[in-house]
Amino acid sequence: MDRIDKRKSTQKIDIGIWRKLFKYLSEFKNGLIFLALLMVGVAGIDVVMPLLTKYAIDNFIVKKTIDGLPIFALVYFCVIVFQGLNVRLFIIHAGKIETHLAYHIRKIGFKRLQELSFSYYDTSSVGWLMARMTSDVTKLSEIISWGLIDMVWALVMMAGFIGVMLYNNVGLTLICMSVVPVLFLIGMYFQKKILKSYRVVRKFNSRLTADFSEEVSGAKTTKTLVREEENLKEFKLDAGKMRNSSVKAAVFSALFLPIVISMGSLGVGFVLWIGGEKIIAGDLSYGTFVMFIAYTVQFFDPINRLAGTIAELQNAQASAERIIGLIETKPDIWDSKDVIKKYGDLFHSKRENWEKIHGDIEFKDVSFTYKNGEKVFKNFNLKVNKGETIALVGETGSGKSTLVNLLCRFYEPSNGEILIDGIDYRKRSLLWLQSNIGYVLQSPHLFSGTIRDNIIYGKLNASILEIENAAKLVNAHNFISKLDKKYDTQVGEGGGNLSTGEKQLISFARAILANPALFVLDEATSSIDTETEKMIQNAIEKVLKSRTSFVVAHRLSTIVSADKILVIRNGSITESGNHRELLKKKGYYYSLYTNQLLEDKEMESKEMFS
Repeated sequence: MDRIDKRKSTQKIDIGIWRKLFKYLSEFKNGLIFLALLMVGVAGIDVVMPLLTKYAIDNFIVKKTIDGLPIFALVYFCVIVFQGLNVRLFIIHAGKIETHLAYHIRKIGFKRLQELSFSYYDTSSVGWLMARMTSDVTKLSEIISWGLIDMVWALVMMAGFIGVMLYNNVGLTLICMSVVPVLFLIGMYFQKKILKSYRVVRKFNSRLTADFSEEVSGAKTTKTLVREEENLKEFKLDAGKMRNSSVKAAVFSALFLPIVISMGSLGVGFVLWIGGEKIIAGDLSYGTFVMFIAYTVQFFDPINRLAGTIAELQNAQASAERIIGLIETKPDIWDSKDVIKKYGDLFHSKRENWEKIHGDIEFKDVSFTYKNGEKVFKNFNLKVNKGETIALVGETGSGKSTLVNLLCRFYEPSNGEILIDGIDYRKRSLLWLQSNIGYVLQSPHLFSGTIRDNIIYGKLNASILEIENAAKLVNAHNFISKLDKKYDTQVGEGGGNLSTGEKQLISFARAILANPALFVLDEATSSIDTETEKMIQNAIEKVLKSRTSFVVAHRLSTIVSADKILVIRNGSITESGNHRELLKKKGYYYSLYTNQLLEDKEMESKEMFS
């Protein structure tokens, strides 16, 4: 669940958080200043309009004359046109800034997600990340482009109203303002209640986002385990809590508006009462009286808007905290400044300085512990010569996948070194290493799009001939050619339109297209049928030829031709040798291989008689 949402959000506005956020939005500084100036203009005209009304009453109605009326009408018309242009410019500009802000923040966040290490994704759910990059970013862009500017409008308008009223009549102004403190306190109380309810809404919104994501990705598991009813109950529970909090917020909002109107009416009542007495006494002009009523009626709108904006800032602050938390998360693995200067970073490579990888690899006194404290390796040593195929065998959790993840620098050793061609790989760039590695997973991930799109994912400028040659090399071309649209066939989300074996072959073609110097196969044949396994085994032999490679094996029949087989148990190598040598030792590998062989024969017998 959302790690940051578990913390109690502050009720006060943290200037530090907003200062950090605006540091990333410096390119919008001029646009926001222009937007604020537009709102100052809008507020200024709002202040001027009752003054014009006052002038018209005192000079035309009271005096019963139309002298100067045409000029006044022209001025009034120009003011209205100017206000219309101001409002139009404001709406257009605010809309553009909102859109560009959301784009900019998402771009920064997405870039950071590309930079973050595997360990970050070990502890962050998909729903959490989706909520951060969608609803939180939307909330921030709205409050910055509209809310903060509303605050400028409210403050300028209130200051203008108070200034003009004080200038005309101090006593009546103080009477008019008598309800403001009470109204402001009521406003803050209600806004806090509304905010508290919306915090709960956001919390459950993140949960529902995660529920949707997991339900879609795990639809087959749900069906096979007949979990539909239980999932629906859980979803209803979360959705019900979100609905109840939303209703509570709506009730508070509905109560708040009548109270504001009532308090505003009370203020107007005071002005009518005291102002009326002053008119009778001859201490106040009709125009000034009408102006005060207009100001009093309008004054409570900016107060309401200001209270609402402050509450929205508190509301959005939780989003700002989460976005800043994501953006400022430091990768566990990064290149030093010297390495970046020579080789470039993940987004700006200096390939002209990249050394060619020959393929000699050495794990030298490597120790590794996960963040949760789980120790995997201690003083682990291994030497691999160029072009060798190393197979890794062992129980689940023994350290096989961790070993290849360390090789790929998805994680780094806690102690010790990993040398590639005699050089510590931390003295080369991440991009240099990972651009030279072909990695095929047990469950290959295909992206929505065509087969061609997925094969060229690692080399976007590949020609049609290169794509087909890669597919032929891994025995994928035959099944692709039989499809109606061949390489332009849509694979569906996650490759759902293809079988597991077909997805695996495409992932092989994708990996080989980039012509990597090193290859890693992480249990790439553990979940496919025997016939497809043979196809993939042939593909493996072609792909791994002359390349240094590591094969994490579940089905031992796929590694009998490996140059060296390592049995990994509890983070240590307990057996080492080729297939024949290990069978002669009659140890763990022998036992594992013979048991698997018997299981395969039993399965073949069942298939023959079924």
